[in-house]
Amino acid sequence: MPLHDRLAGAETHRIPSQVEGNTPPQQTEGASAPQDGTRKSRPLPEDALAILPVRNMVLFPGTVVPLSIGRSRSRAAAQLAMHTQHPLGVLLQRQGDNDEPGPDDLHWVGTTARIMRYVTAPDGTHHLICQGEERFRVLEFLEGYDFLAARVQRIADSTQADKEIEARALSLRQRAIEILQLQPEQVPEEMINGLQSIESPSRLADLVAGLMDAGIEEKQSLLETFNLRTRLDRLLDILSRRAEVLRLSHEIDERTKQSIGEKGREHMLREQMRTIQQELGEGDENAAELEEVAKAITDAGMPEEVEKQARKELKRLQRMPEAAGEYSMVRTYLDWLIELPWKSPDAPAIDINEARRTLDHDHHGLDKIKKRILEYIAVKKLNPTGKAPILCFVGPPGVGKTSLGQSIARATGREFVRVSLGGTHDEAEIRGHRRTYIGALPGNIIQGMKKAGTRNCLMMLDEVDKLGMGGFQGDPSSALLEVLDPEQNSTFRDNYLAVPYDLSAVMFICTANVLDTIPGPLRDRMEVIHLPGYTAQEKLQIARRYLLARQLSRNGLQPAQCEITDAALLSIIEDYTREAGVRNLEREIGSVCRHVALRIAELADNSGTERINVDVAELPVILGPHQFEAEIAMRTAVPGVATGLAWTPVGGDILFIEAARMPGSGKLILTGQLGDVMKESAQAALSLIKARAAELGLDAGLLGKSDIHVHVPAGATPKDGPSAGVAMFTALASLLTQRPVRSDVAMTGEISLRGLVLPIGGVKEKVLAALRAGIKTVLLPARNRKDLEDIPAEAREKLEFLWLEHVDDALTVALSKDG
Repeated sequence: MPLHDRLAGAETHRIPSQVEGNTPPQQTEGASAPQDGTRKSRPLPEDALAILPVRNMVLFPGTVVPLSIGRSRSRAAAQLAMHTQHPLGVLLQRQGDNDEPGPDDLHWVGTTARIMRYVTAPDGTHHLICQGEERFRVLEFLEGYDFLAARVQRIADSTQADKEIEARALSLRQRAIEILQLQPEQVPEEMINGLQSIESPSRLADLVAGLMDAGIEEKQSLLETFNLRTRLDRLLDILSRRAEVLRLSHEIDERTKQSIGEKGREHMLREQMRTIQQELGEGDENAAELEEVAKAITDAGMPEEVEKQARKELKRLQRMPEAAGEYSMVRTYLDWLIELPWKSPDAPAIDINEARRTLDHDHHGLDKIKKRILEYIAVKKLNPTGKAPILCFVGPPGVGKTSLGQSIARATGREFVRVSLGGTHDEAEIRGHRRTYIGALPGNIIQGMKKAGTRNCLMMLDEVDKLGMGGFQGDPSSALLEVLDPEQNSTFRDNYLAVPYDLSAVMFICTANVLDTIPGPLRDRMEVIHLPGYTAQEKLQIARRYLLARQLSRNGLQPAQCEITDAALLSIIEDYTREAGVRNLEREIGSVCRHVALRIAELADNSGTERINVDVAELPVILGPHQFEAEIAMRTAVPGVATGLAWTPVGGDILFIEAARMPGSGKLILTGQLGDVMKESAQAALSLIKARAAELGLDAGLLGKSDIHVHVPAGATPKDGPSAGVAMFTALASLLTQRPVRSDVAMTGEISLRGLVLPIGGVKEKVLAALRAGIKTVLLPARNRKDLEDIPAEAREKLEFLWLEHVDDALTVALSKDG
């Protein structure tokens, strides 16, 4: 192998076709004898040379190269040089694709070359073997010749040999030998000996420059560097960089060979086995399967960033053996990317009239709420791409929050998907687990999107008030902020997917029982709609329209086989299921239906023609004794008992406040598991009684010698809130004045030490609780008069409302006239 190929890393062999062009020469007379082409040419001046333009190579003094001649002018120049035994001037073309270069198309610094051999091949091509002699610089080009000719100035080799030159030459020789030894193939020993035998620094520099692996322009620049010291410095810099690259490559090869162990061997064997199977015609099921995955990625309509990630993971999968532990993880990840809905959905057609009919059909009452939902749907119709608010239905269990969401989905033509957040304590359940964990999965949001199969679904986030508190596993409520923020959810990033997913087309609806446990930033992103509960007549209509038919179907009964009267349904509502919603009501109706089903099944002739009517009289036999009795009159028949109204997470309720006096030292005793706020209300009520003792006709000395005990029954249930102040004041006044509180009166309101009645919350729930309990008159703070419009019409018709400005107003109405 030639020495220059070894030094250049055997990356490029300088064959004749690289030099002057591989265009076949024209067959002319005298082509086999060089002297024939020069007999008619006039002689060249003494300081002139015939010029041979070459492409893609630079000839250095002292190097031997083969040349292939194709152009007629080049053949004429070579034949003249052979005939006259004069050297040729070899110049590099500036553009290699120029077939007829002129003076401006050539570099003007080149090398004189002595033709050592001229050969005409049988196919007519002309080949030279030349040896470079010395540098020259073109002074001017001559005209009147069949070839390029130019007057030149020869540049003699530098003969200086000081210590710095010798040191550089020594370093250059060592660097060149080092490069030869770093070559991947074996280097002949005589090649290294040839480099060591060159003593002239100039000849050594030219030899190394001619044989090294460098660009043509860089070599031409070295040829034009006449100063020997500068030329040696540039060569050392080039070879140093080349040696460093080869050294690093050698180290990488060594490390790679060492790292090939048992796994690498197994992989190669599997690849060989796969190739053998293909040769035997057995096919590769895995390859076909991966082709299907690639097609599915194309058809999924992913965004550019997501598709790029999917293609990257697919390439990893194709290079991975099926037995690898990571194979199934990557395949599962790709399945998730493929199965998620990525394409931009078409806006569903919305018919407002049809939406109204759907809501009226599915839900009785809730007029104000249905009006707000229709407004929401109308805005979506007029502005499909707008950023609509996130609706949050808040109310007790069983009032229809989830069914409202399903009705909205049907009314808007969207897929409905429910995500339960109750008890969620890990942020990863919202954002997903990172794929580094075993068994990692996307979060509930992405799982819901996959289940829905479309980006414009209606997603109900159920029980957002029951999210776990933030801890070392993160805060799930904070993770929901990005999901529910219209400004951010278009680039929601799940930890498992690690790519953005657009949630902006999803219609989110949340549900909760209470607002207090929802973090403020999360609540701020939602529009709250309260569903406080139903009146008895609304429950009767719901039971008649929906619940009874559903329970008949579930228990295998036909409507003709079972009839429950309205009186019986009202009795179930009032005597067995005092609740804000209708969940327990449906259970009790189911119990009645099961009883009827048992009786029909016991009949000898089960032809389906028997009909069983259930009235109020049959209910104690089926459901047992009444669960709720009219105990208000009994409890308030004695002085010191007042009926209050309370709000609970499952709706409103009535609250009995009892007071007793006994000899003592003026202490206040509180029982019934009262909270701090409620204890303060009792203390404020007693202080107000003492301050107004004279007006109430009480003996102040007697109060100082008596202990007052205030008790709220159902001590197992925690109670708190300021709205019991009026009821506590009335109970104490009743006790001390010995005037019973009217049994048909219930009251609520906070009091101040000046006797003012302050506004409270939960008015609708409390009023409905009073209606269910059989109350006739409700005392409310005057500043809550604005909440009257939220109270159902049935309650407004059956109840009398009295508005309190001062506690004296409550005593005037609530206390009986007889002391």
